[in-house]
Amino acid sequence: MYPFTYTKAADMREALNAGRRGGRYIAGGTTLVDLMRETVERPGSLVDISTLPLREVTVTGRGGLRIGALVSMAEAAAHPKVRVLYPVISEALELSASAQLRNMATIGGNIMQRTRCTYFRDVTAACNKREPGSGCAALHGYNRSHPILGTSDHCVATHPSDAAVAFAALEATVHLLGPDGERRVPFADFLLRPGSTPNREQALRKGELITAVEIPAHARPLKSGYLKVRDRQSYEFALTSAAVALHIRGGVIREAKVAAGGVGTVPWKLPAVESHLVGERPSDRLWAEAAEHAADGAHPLAHNRFKPELLKRTVERQLRIVGGIQ
Repeated sequence: MYPFTYTKAADMREALNAGRRGGRYIAGGTTLVDLMRETVERPGSLVDISTLPLREVTVTGRGGLRIGALVSMAEAAAHPKVRVLYPVISEALELSASAQLRNMATIGGNIMQRTRCTYFRDVTAACNKREPGSGCAALHGYNRSHPILGTSDHCVATHPSDAAVAFAALEATVHLLGPDGERRVPFADFLLRPGSTPNREQALRKGELITAVEIPAHARPLKSGYLKVRDRQSYEFALTSAAVALHIRGGVIREAKVAAGGVGTVPWKLPAVESHLVGERPSDRLWAEAAEHAADGAHPLAHNRFKPELLKRTVERQLRIVGGIQ
């Protein structure tokens, strides 16, 4: 491990000043510390923000939800309001990691976590995300778990977060605080597709700090859930996953929110699936027809050609579960 300085911020102002000077924020440390051990990350300065007052879960408006950035994954998943209003978030969090990790990892850290791509974490391999201009070993390497949506010639790394898929489906907003004041960024714009700059992963400005993730109020009644398909049942990253929220009134789907994980360079919203559902009555046929659009625009690599069909089946299955037709 390379030398670094460590500062524990006493308040928000102290944290922002340290961040403006180039300090890296750390709370639970479940990702960053691992990357430092592997020398993938070499920050010169760490700023511990774990004692900042960002640990509240509050209901906003007519059923919206604001989750503080330092709320742990376990706390968010178990919170009564999260479980009642948006079970898709609780389910995504509970399927994310071991109990020990969920007790330490924070909501802000969860959406900031970096890819689990083997080549990114192997400092001897070419990786444009880790070292811009070095190439992408995954393009022609073993890429079974890599994405089929949002890829580029520079990067094919999957975003690993399950909770981020739920946030994408629910069209959340990320609250930020930085040297220039407060800012809100739609979740769809917060995590960046790789394009030609895969090393830039979030729409953060220098020194900015995530303070909360806010879910807007959605029409009620709302049924939601998360389905994760993986190689083994315990503590594994998704091959595919689906976050679904449906507002059904009078036997007709009035609103549909659908996103996929494990298949995109960022959590992947599925507007074609959503538009196929709205205005229709739930049926076995409808779920199957809507799911056919889940892999629109997919570009499978040599070892993950199975993923488009798996994604369709995952989305169809979760639509059936949430829609009430098994």
